[in-house]
Amino acid sequence: MISLRKFSYLSPSRSTSAFLSSLSCLCYKLSSTSGDGSQAPITGDFTRILVGSSHNRMKAFRFMTWNITNSPNLFSTMSEPILVQARDPSQVALELEHALEEQRFEDAWKAYEKHVHMDGLPRKSVLSKLLTSFAESYHAYWLNNAYSVVELAFQEKKHDLMEKEPLIYLAFILSRSELPVLASNIMRKLVKMEAFPPLTAWSGIIGHMCQTATGTLLAAELIMEIGYLFKDNRVDPRKKSNRPLLSMKPNAIAFNITLTGCLLSGSTRKAEQLLEMMPRIGVKPDSSLLIVMAQIYEKNGHIDEIKKLKRHVDEAIDLSDLDFQKFYDCLLSCHLKFKDLDSAVDMVLDMLRKAKEAKRSLAAAKSVLEAVQTGKKSISYRDSGHEKLDALDKFKLIKSRAPSYFEFAKDRNFSRLEAEAKESLELLSEKIQAQVQLVKSERGILHPTENLYAKLVNAFLEADKVCELAAFLIKASKEDSPVSVENSAVVQVINACISSGLLEQAHDLLDEMRFSGIRVGSLVYSSLLKAYCKENQHDEILALLRDVRKAGIQLESSCYNSLIQSRIHHNDSSGALHIFREMKESNISRSGHHSLETLVEGCTVDGEAGLMAKLLEEIKGSQNVNSGIHDWNNVIHFFCKNRMMNDAQKAVSKMRALGHTPNAQTFHSLVTAYAAIGGKYVEVTDLWGEMKVIASSHSMKFDQELLDSLLYCFVRGGFFLRAMEVIEMMERERMFIDKYKYRSLWLKYHRTLYKGKASKTQTEAQLKRREAALAFKRWIGLT
Repeated sequence: MISLRKFSYLSPSRSTSAFLSSLSCLCYKLSSTSGDGSQAPITGDFTRILVGSSHNRMKAFRFMTWNITNSPNLFSTMSEPILVQARDPSQVALELEHALEEQRFEDAWKAYEKHVHMDGLPRKSVLSKLLTSFAESYHAYWLNNAYSVVELAFQEKKHDLMEKEPLIYLAFILSRSELPVLASNIMRKLVKMEAFPPLTAWSGIIGHMCQTATGTLLAAELIMEIGYLFKDNRVDPRKKSNRPLLSMKPNAIAFNITLTGCLLSGSTRKAEQLLEMMPRIGVKPDSSLLIVMAQIYEKNGHIDEIKKLKRHVDEAIDLSDLDFQKFYDCLLSCHLKFKDLDSAVDMVLDMLRKAKEAKRSLAAAKSVLEAVQTGKKSISYRDSGHEKLDALDKFKLIKSRAPSYFEFAKDRNFSRLEAEAKESLELLSEKIQAQVQLVKSERGILHPTENLYAKLVNAFLEADKVCELAAFLIKASKEDSPVSVENSAVVQVINACISSGLLEQAHDLLDEMRFSGIRVGSLVYSSLLKAYCKENQHDEILALLRDVRKAGIQLESSCYNSLIQSRIHHNDSSGALHIFREMKESNISRSGHHSLETLVEGCTVDGEAGLMAKLLEEIKGSQNVNSGIHDWNNVIHFFCKNRMMNDAQKAVSKMRALGHTPNAQTFHSLVTAYAAIGGKYVEVTDLWGEMKVIASSHSMKFDQELLDSLLYCFVRGGFFLRAMEVIEMMERERMFIDKYKYRSLWLKYHRTLYKGKASKTQTEAQLKRREAALAFKRWIGLT
């Protein structure tokens, strides 16, 4: 192949004579060669093209460059000069349209590339046909190619060739194909070219995006960017020219979709930023959004905000039983997180009292009788007949119904996308419903679950409040009488304590039950005695035996065997003989042996672990999180929210002085507040240094939301050395980074930074900052 380096100076923008001379020389060398190696001369037709208009010279040059690049062997087979065979771009565009109509996408793509090299991008109608045809293929390869066409149009500043509806359709199909990055970029480009997509259209797109964690983050960023346009009534609704823009304004459903997606993906701090934006753009939450707000506040540990919502939730008239279930699950979870056991106990007992009152009614009695007769439990929401498909299967059902562009274009109001937005919200809500663990709803009545009992009991044990725990269990047993004594909550809690090695707490609970006049079965005493024997706690064995004999409780044979072996182990032959005689006089059969494993199996219902098994799991997995950290984080969050940064810093210092180490939530509140104030980038840099010190000596984990907030501050403030540190950490942890956002941030604030050559008088520190900025520029794709 002939090297083109020597002809790199060719340009159709040069003068006609210079261009003609240079290009004639090149074409003579590249003309077809005969069998003996002689070269054909340049023909008159070629000369007529060269001496024509500048437009013809441009077409000739582009076509020739394309042939040189893509057909290296072309020159050895052609019998005529190259540019004699140059074709009309309109003919290539026609071939492109025919290939698209016949769905010959390979041929269509080749024709598109040929047109781009000959005459640039095709006309608007051809590009629209190309985008919609590739989108209708629903194939990842052609979808990526369609997006590359859009990218090229914007790079060459020819976005006027892009039509609004084909771009919305392409974004819609990209979101359904789980390509949220490309879908969000197209939505941003539509806003940039002021072809504002209506809310009914883009809400359906983010509905599909929010089915993945990455898509949820991008949907949140998209709402933040769109919402920024409407902040503080900056758009006058009275002006007719603002109607297209106002049609894009987010509503409660769009926020609900994104906030629910944030809950599922764990991006709850980003969700709280969206909540703060809602009143700034005049969006009022509906009743269902109140529940989502409560769930977000619970994840972020803002119990005061949940208490404020309680009055609105109790007064709402259109909330379902499941909504109340979610809300009270959040409230109970926060009480447990902050170790407010009194409030949690009051809520549980109140639930039990209301459930007991409901059972006394005639209708409830008939329902219970029917359930007992048929041997069936009451049907829960997830088991109901009209919900046989789980959320994932239903989402697959939606994806299989992708409309063609013809069907899409007929729907001028985008009602199809609006319906899919609502259905996507329903699917996300079902996934959230599966995470509710502390409260269950049966026939419209709220009940505490076994998980709630397990967490509450474990919290009492961790706080060493055995007396208070016993008082709660006694009250609960009176409100909710069990079917059998051995399967009661009291017995299961004591057995769980025994199994976990909390023998002293188990003994204290037994004493409290005995003092309150509540009789506990022999199996519990037997299990505790055997545990004492295993631990060789002789004094505790004697004390418990006295209680057993005083209460007239008959022990089982395996317990007597353990007691005898314990006495023999301590060389107490007379004591062993006494116990043996007691066992013989009691006429105990060995078949009466019951192990702790048998008790656990007896506490299962239809294959689901009962209270004892869940309490064992809770005790084993308990991390004993210091509730003081949550309290201080609440205080710091309040100061940061109100931009009282001096008070926030004092609170952090007091927090450290009391022995509490700041965590990711602490730093996120501070970083977000400094970012909102603006200009406080040195303070954020100091926080970053402190975070790295804590992370090296403690188990603080950098999450994606915190690192993204830091990266935003560093890029906005021009601290690119620190920005590259954050990027390196995020990429090492394989966290998603929204490059489009940071490219826009660079172009807005640092477009002219370090454009010239580096000065020879720069210091080493200045050179490092320059290199970091250029490295960031390469990272965002602006070389």
